Amino acid sequence: MQLAPIALFVYNRPWHTQQTVEALKKNELSKESDLFIFSDGAKTAVDAENVRRVRDYINTIDGFRSVTVEKKERNYGLANSIIGGVTTLCDKFRKVIVIEDDLVVSRYFLEYMNAALKRYEQDEKVMQISGHMFPVEIASEHDALFLPFTTSWGWATWKRAWDQFDPTMNGYEKLRKSKMLRRKFDLDGSYAYFKMLELQVKGKIDSWAIRWYLSVFMLDGLTLFPVKTLVNNIGFDGSGTHCGEGGGEMAEAVDYDFAVQKYPNARIEEKSKRAVFGYLASQSGLMRLILRRIRQWSR
Repeated sequence: MQLAPIALFVYNRPWHTQQTVEALKKNELSKESDLFIFSDGAKTAVDAENVRRVRDYINTIDGFRSVTVEKKERNYGLANSIIGGVTTLCDKFRKVIVIEDDLVVSRYFLEYMNAALKRYEQDEKVMQISGHMFPVEIASEHDALFLPFTTSWGWATWKRAWDQFDPTMNGYEKLRKSKMLRRKFDLDGSYAYFKMLELQVKGKIDSWAIRWYLSVFMLDGLTLFPVKTLVNNIGFDGSGTHCGEGGGEMAEAVDYDFAVQKYPNARIEEKSKRAVFGYLASQSGLMRLILRRIRQWSR
């Protein structure tokens, strides 16, 4: 099996970046995987020193089949960096695993990602593989489940799906005119994704993730999630572009003994979906926090 390349996006957090890389290296498949690191340029003079420290570190990384580093001379921003990097690797390899510099993954993360990419490669309905799962008890005969929305905390996709990414958000008008579609987009009213989409349309935030979700939503696409998280976000410490302090409610410690072995067919289990939607409905305070931090960063 040809392994998917890993795209790692880094900026100005040397400690977080090191934690992310060291976790990846604990995966057995890391030695057989090609790692592509995309290092964005400093946005301000204040950021420049930490950007330099990150670049000093990534120049020393080993433990992968190959390491390729792309360093931007100017600041492109997270959204443009991810869109460009994912597009480049999908065009070349037809699939990609995507990690940001504040994600600590399980030792079974790469095994799961590559197995799922191969298993659902020809299923047009499946548009993303997620490594993250919310802290929800899932009663299922499988080790993974399908949900009708995307994620940004450790994920993978194929060129056939990413080619459907619409950065211009053509589907926005359909949602704006239809209360029923807006409610569906908000996961039956559980999470205010449409509010985030409106901020993107108005230019108050710059998010690749909300545009990717809209693209998948308009095609009724599905994302595979593990029943237990294989990714922990360590960026809710005030250091991240879009992460404020707090936010631990969204995270859960990784169970390093859990591996996905039983895969489901590409359909939604209503009971599991309701459990996840119910959890997200309880996190409205966190959504307000994230939106406030995004607005502050965008200014």
